[in-house]
Amino acid sequence: MRANVHSRPKTGHSNGKSARGGNPRDPLFAALDLGTNSCRMLIARPQGCEFKVIDAFSKPVHLGAGLEQYGTLAPSAIKRTLSALRVCGKKLKHHGVKNMRLVATEACRRARNGQSFIDLVKRETGLTLEIIEASEEARLAVVSCAPHLGEAVDQLLIVDIGGGSTELVWVDLSNVSLCDRAAALVRLELSNNKLETALSENCVKVVDWKSVPMGVATLKDMFADVDDDCAKFALMSCCFEEQIDEFQPELPEKGQGGDSRFQIIGTSGTVTTVAASHLGLPRYERCKVDGISMCKQDIEIVVQRYLSIGPEGRRKAPCIGSDRHELIMSGSAILQAILRVWPSGQLTVADRGLREGLLYSQMSAAGVWNVRPN
Repeated sequence: MRANVHSRPKTGHSNGKSARGGNPRDPLFAALDLGTNSCRMLIARPQGCEFKVIDAFSKPVHLGAGLEQYGTLAPSAIKRTLSALRVCGKKLKHHGVKNMRLVATEACRRARNGQSFIDLVKRETGLTLEIIEASEEARLAVVSCAPHLGEAVDQLLIVDIGGGSTELVWVDLSNVSLCDRAAALVRLELSNNKLETALSENCVKVVDWKSVPMGVATLKDMFADVDDDCAKFALMSCCFEEQIDEFQPELPEKGQGGDSRFQIIGTSGTVTTVAASHLGLPRYERCKVDGISMCKQDIEIVVQRYLSIGPEGRRKAPCIGSDRHELIMSGSAILQAILRVWPSGQLTVADRGLREGLLYSQMSAAGVWNVRPN
């Protein structure tokens, strides 16, 4: 899932504390997400219903630069990415990590030279990267957000805005016992490379899912020739809305578990940046952002503020900065389009994504991680 240029390296996912003091006998797990814009990795130990981050790496590599125009990964982008992956390889070797999953997403899926690049990575760094399908990316987004599931939520939409694509997954939990719903999300599996679950009692039902080949980078590139800031934003948002206009599974009637049992969880740098701006943070703080809720009006106020200060103002704004100012508006356009189409007034913010989903899945499969505290 998640190609996410807005993410920051995280120093700890368990109460925001330092990784020091964790049990050194616990196994280490690693997750690497090579997306359209960034190369990001986490090395962690399981700890109850979360994990302790031992080491982290995050670097913008812009692997997908020029992909929309030429259909291939550019030599300069490959060079930048190889440099970042060499650092990741050294970290994995230093910590002696045995359990790992290293994945590449939309840029490598779309590029004509995607597989040859993966082969080059193996030769140059020794790392074995796996190009995952959009369905697996969507599944991992659901897994990563399991800890943020509301206690009585029946209907859930997961939104993962990446650099090259956006994943939307609609799940129905009404047949799952309340105490087992978060764990059931983690157990979500693929069948014949399709995101689905058996329609049996006490199972999550995937009502629908969609991978839109538009992310913060690709959508920005599509409208690069539009100079007016507000016009560009409007065009981007309308363009994305057209892609999801028919993606509207039926909701239960109000009064029978409607709005109060419906939840949207957003996981991306766009969502976390908008949340940080909403809170007025002078610098990004994960512990203050992860898990908060924003209403549509809160998001609208932030987006209008972004538009009013213009590109240069966004470049200087706290929690945006020079690395992300060009992409925050395309991400905001995607976010607002989704909120126009989907019937929810609230959005839960999740500072977690593909890497977390990879870690949770590995730890759960190894029997060393619990989705809920004991």
